[in-house]
Amino acid sequence: MIVVLLNVYLVILFLLVRLKVISFNLFWKCSPFLVLLLLLIGLFIPMGWGAPSGPALLGRYSVAIVPDVAGEVIDVPVQPNTPLKAGDVLFRIDPTPFQAQVGALEAQLTFARLRLDQMSQLQRNDAGRAFDVQQRESEVKQLESQLEGAKWNLDKTTVRAPADGYVTNLALRKGARVTNLPLSPVMAFIDTSSTILGVEVQQIAARYIKPGQEVEIAFKFLPGRILAGKVETVLQAVASGQTQASGQAVSALLTAPTPFIVRVKFDDDAAGRSLPAGSAGTAAIFTERVAASHLIRKVLLRQEAILNYVLPF
Repeated sequence: MIVVLLNVYLVILFLLVRLKVISFNLFWKCSPFLVLLLLLIGLFIPMGWGAPSGPALLGRYSVAIVPDVAGEVIDVPVQPNTPLKAGDVLFRIDPTPFQAQVGALEAQLTFARLRLDQMSQLQRNDAGRAFDVQQRESEVKQLESQLEGAKWNLDKTTVRAPADGYVTNLALRKGARVTNLPLSPVMAFIDTSSTILGVEVQQIAARYIKPGQEVEIAFKFLPGRILAGKVETVLQAVASGQTQASGQAVSALLTAPTPFIVRVKFDDDAAGRSLPAGSAGTAAIFTERVAASHLIRKVLLRQEAILNYVLPF
């Protein structure tokens, strides 16, 4: 952009000299270098913190689906990459052993309640002990708790979508045996109820960024288009700033100014949901500083959006 502005100045200077409006003396011969210096110091260098830009990446939360009970899969009605609503069935586990457990506990509970009634009747007739009644009451409460847990297990044989989203890279099939171990997820569920848009901003340019400032993003997935948003927050930590407990003394670290991450919220939520997770692009943040540079940054961003038609990187 600075080359374009300098070339415009040179054209204007050439026309003024050609039309003999000005004389081409030493000052006007040196003027292009002065204009270049003014553009750098007065506009393009301050644009780095007045309208900073950086790479943007769209992400979504991924939920590793691990069933709460183990068993054989008898049905997988879900289709990969198909929109789902919260509560839709992902797959079903054979409920037979869990139904049998519920039936056994219900029978035991019925018998225990009958024995409790009998013991209570004997106590009221002064033919039984209070201890026997209390023991039967304890048995009934234990069986009720076990039955509640067994019904919960039976309900968990139907695994449902935890939120709005879709299943991707689906390999689970009928007949597979699944476990409830946290290290053995059976499918990946992508939550589309919320969208995460992060922008990397160099530390030198991040000092004036605040929530609520306007943001424009040009995505590779949408060449020629500019999406608008607002700064939601500037994340207060990056990995290089973490300190973890260890048994070692402090050691020297290779310190580097790692970019900060700015989280952005789309003005149009539907536009954000339409983008695939992993969509990359470039974002520009417009602060209250150096307002004259905002127009230059917008032009540069739109140039990049047009170049996205032909440039894959």
